[in-house]
Amino acid sequence: MSIKDNLLKIKSSLPENVTLVAVSKTKPVSDLMEAYEAGQRIFGENKIQEMTEKHQQMPKDIQWHMIGHVQSNKVKYMISYVKLIHGVDSLKLLKEINRQAIRWRKNVDCLLQIHIAEEETKFGLDENELSDIINSDEFKSFKNIKVVGLMGMATFTDNQEQIKKEFTVLKSIFDKYKPTETSNFKLETLSMGMSGDYQLAIDCGSTMVRIGSSIFGNR
Repeated sequence: MSIKDNLLKIKSSLPENVTLVAVSKTKPVSDLMEAYEAGQRIFGENKIQEMTEKHQQMPKDIQWHMIGHVQSNKVKYMISYVKLIHGVDSLKLLKEINRQAIRWRKNVDCLLQIHIAEEETKFGLDENELSDIINSDEFKSFKNIKVVGLMGMATFTDNQEQIKKEFTVLKSIFDKYKPTETSNFKLETLSMGMSGDYQLAIDCGSTMVRIGSSIFGNR
């Protein structure tokens, strides 16, 4: 099947309230343009340099999502155009995003990454760290960012029960903090689920799925 066919098939299976991020990392611009021509406007990349190069070459109505781990010293290269930063996992990183956003006189939406997987390699905050950040005076002083949701990655396993358990944990944290609203914190997006587990993620309450290989083929 073509990229267009894959994309349309997936889109037709998604509920209306679920946003599709086409994960286009390592794929050539020609592949992204095929998805673009089929109507896709949200693309996710995990390397800032690659995302920036694609942003420069592609139509300007695309929403670029940074879905990979972000180093603070690289934030400045994407801040002018990035729509949503998924993997925010520290107060230090939030501070730098806010600092660069002030320079560009814009507001930047972020998702806080919660660690739900059993693998130590995955990044993310635990619930105590999440609470510490959003209740800190420093976080409350950030005027040019807005935390609009949470994201998480399940353990890379075929064990569906384990994946379901991890997604359920993230959904419960999301529900717990959703009533908390401040000028820069309002949870609306729950980003969880990738090519192998997005249907399960949606069943568990995901409102944003990150799908790459099921659209573009394996890397």
